[in-house]
Amino acid sequence: MKIAVLAGGTSTERNVSLTTSLNVFKALKKLGHKAGLVDVFYGLGGRDRSLFFEESIEETESVVDDLRSLNDRAGADLEMRIAEGKDFFGDGVIDVCREADIVFMGLHGENGENGKIQAAFDLAGIKYTGPGYLSSALSMDKAVSKKILVPEGVPMPVGEELIRGEQYDVSGLPVPCVVKPACGGSSVGVAIVKDRGELGKAIEDAFKLEEKILVESFIDGREFSVGVIEGKALPVVEIIPEGGVYDYEHKYSPDGAKEECPADLPEIISEKMQGYAELACSVAGIDTYSRVDELMDEDGNIFCLEINTLPGMTPTSLLPMEAAALGMSYEELVQKLVDVSLKKYK
Repeated sequence: MKIAVLAGGTSTERNVSLTTSLNVFKALKKLGHKAGLVDVFYGLGGRDRSLFFEESIEETESVVDDLRSLNDRAGADLEMRIAEGKDFFGDGVIDVCREADIVFMGLHGENGENGKIQAAFDLAGIKYTGPGYLSSALSMDKAVSKKILVPEGVPMPVGEELIRGEQYDVSGLPVPCVVKPACGGSSVGVAIVKDRGELGKAIEDAFKLEEKILVESFIDGREFSVGVIEGKALPVVEIIPEGGVYDYEHKYSPDGAKEECPADLPEIISEKMQGYAELACSVAGIDTYSRVDELMDEDGNIFCLEINTLPGMTPTSLLPMEAAALGMSYEELVQKLVDVSLKKYK
């Protein structure tokens, strides 16, 4: 098959996306597919479109190195493009995506996981991996997903939604708490507040990233994640970060955290976590693949935190680790994600 790997973009997770996409591209090449990698925002950048699906791993590694050099300016370039009334999609992106049999969504964060690109592709008749636009949008916005998942029996931390510019009473918010952007990912902008005097600064910092944020009760407990493919949960993985906080640095540093998969849990607890993950994806209408992050406090209470509709596929990512626990190689997982995504077009 011809498969275009869509990478980069302008979100705070741009660099992670480039790592995911390069790994996926290499796997597709090893599987014998004709694959090409393109930055959704910066496009082909002068590369020959007729040779896009024939580029070697070495050539694409060089392309990704060049794309990483643009990371710090992506936000400013987006503002400039908007001001000039230009298209978000980079040069040649739609052309190579139309030519592909399917697009592998290697994007993370805003304009990748929020359903906007998926909706545009639906209108253009372009096939892509992962959930559709509506499930993506509902899952990306943690404030919205909480309103949908909790009534259906998915346990989540108690929280309050704050909007930039609107009045709110800091004294009425819970402490200790977690302050986070409503639509962020990879723990970017997340702050754990244990002193009320630090709450105002944490909220201010979160508002610098997004206009809507969440302030949730802090759950002191163990961290887990559960991948779900076609409605079936994978083995539970436990994340044990060095220093006790699973932040951006710990997530993407090889020595930042220790992971155990399958997690050292009683079978009944593992099955409960898997059940909540399956339920969350079902309620959100996800029939391809996703990953659900969960917490368990010292009393054994389980809380779902969020649904990741385009899970990371980096060397330290959790979905490949869970698949490996079932004896599935990285390449086999990539092929599986392509196959289950194609089913939604039949």
